[in-house]
Amino acid sequence: MDRLDEIRAFVAVAEARSFTQGARKLDVSGAQVSKLVARLENRLGARLLNRTTRDVSLTDTGQAYLERARELLEGFEALETSVRDQSGPSGTLKISAPVSFGQNQLTPALLDFASGCNAVSLDVAFTDRMVNLVEEGFDVAVRIGQLMDSSLVARRLAAVRLVTCASPAYLARAGVPTSLADLAGHEAVIDTNSRDPLVWRFGPATDPQEVRVHGRLRFNGAEACADAALAGFGLIRSPAFAVADDLRAGRLVPILCNLEPELIHVHAVYPHARHLAAKVRAFVDFLVQRYAGEPAWHQGWGKAHAPTASAAAN
Repeated sequence: MDRLDEIRAFVAVAEARSFTQGARKLDVSGAQVSKLVARLENRLGARLLNRTTRDVSLTDTGQAYLERARELLEGFEALETSVRDQSGPSGTLKISAPVSFGQNQLTPALLDFASGCNAVSLDVAFTDRMVNLVEEGFDVAVRIGQLMDSSLVARRLAAVRLVTCASPAYLARAGVPTSLADLAGHEAVIDTNSRDPLVWRFGPATDPQEVRVHGRLRFNGAEACADAALAGFGLIRSPAFAVADDLRAGRLVPILCNLEPELIHVHAVYPHARHLAAKVRAFVDFLVQRYAGEPAWHQGWGKAHAPTASAAAN
């Protein structure tokens, strides 16, 4: 086991390119990690890492050793996981999810899952930062929109409409946009979490129409943007799950529904593994079942709720 500890410490440092970050990943002290790596190098009689005051890099020998060490650790973890999983899902499940979807939609699902799997503990991080699942030790992440990391396994959970909407008071004051050209004369509340916040795209991805929007309010979250829209500060572009209740109640009104962009999708993603842990499989299967069918956030409102210019003015 001492040798495995040495190998784990080396892999953590090599992947993080930092003794400090490697120690944080393993939840041990930096001095302990440094001692384990030095002991491994002494035992092997080879330098695996080049150390400077600012950086840690692999030697050629270290790079070759890292590849085999990963295989060894993966095999060892798979062996232990396969034995533990014989009694069903158990252990700590570390999950990452976007703030808006996590707080708005995922939390009730997490609580239901926890109620049904008493042997699984949940460690959940709601963050809009794109976490590195492997380096940061996450078992699974929920992600929305285009997936950038092809090394992960992805399972589709649900579809999401991107809705352009505003309060009735704002539309009565500023008028109802009936074409994309009309957006130039309107205030937008900007969600800076978007990849290109000042450009709103409409229509199919194969032939998108881009409109540059402007506005004096910017927030890095859909809920804050929705609050600003409810207060009459302008138009917003929001995922449906963040504004569905307000749309159903008429507090927000959808516009340009016939020009909406293509649906975006919610996925559960997790690292490739020879033996998928039962806790991960159980959780992902639970989410697939939970979000099967037409999402609740699309129900109870729609194109029929879109106003005409005369209706909004009355």
